[in-house]
Amino acid sequence: MGKHKPIYDPSADCGDYVVVINAKHVGVTGRKREQKLYRHHTGFPGGLKEATMEQLQQKNPEKVVEKAVSGMLPKNRLRQVRMGRLLVFPDAEHPYADNIMKRYDTKIPLVT
Repeated sequence: MGKHKPIYDPSADCGDYVVVINAKHVGVTGRKREQKLYRHHTGFPGGLKEATMEQLQQKNPEKVVEKAVSGMLPKNRLRQVRMGRLLVFPDAEHPYADNIMKRYDTKIPLVT
C-alpha cells in the first residue's frame, strides 16, 4: 500500500509489491486445517464447490494466502490492483530475490 511513503493516499495505489515465500508451510492453530472451508460457485445449478484448507493447500498453496489477504483488503476498486501486486510462491525460490528491499522473515519460525 505504501503507507511509509510521503505521497500516500488511501484512494490511490502507490505501487509497492509484496513477495510471500514458503506458502506451503503456512501454519494455523487449532483444527482450522481440517475445518475451514473455502467455497465457490461455478455458475451452474447445484455448482457450489467446497474444499477444506488442507485440500486447497495440497492442490494450490498460493491460493490460501491469496484468499486470506483478499479478505483483509477493502472491497473497492483498488482491491484487484493490490492483489495483482501480491506475489505468492510455494517454496523459497522466486525470481525477485534481487529486488527485495526489506525482509521480514528473520524472526518468524518456519512451520513444517
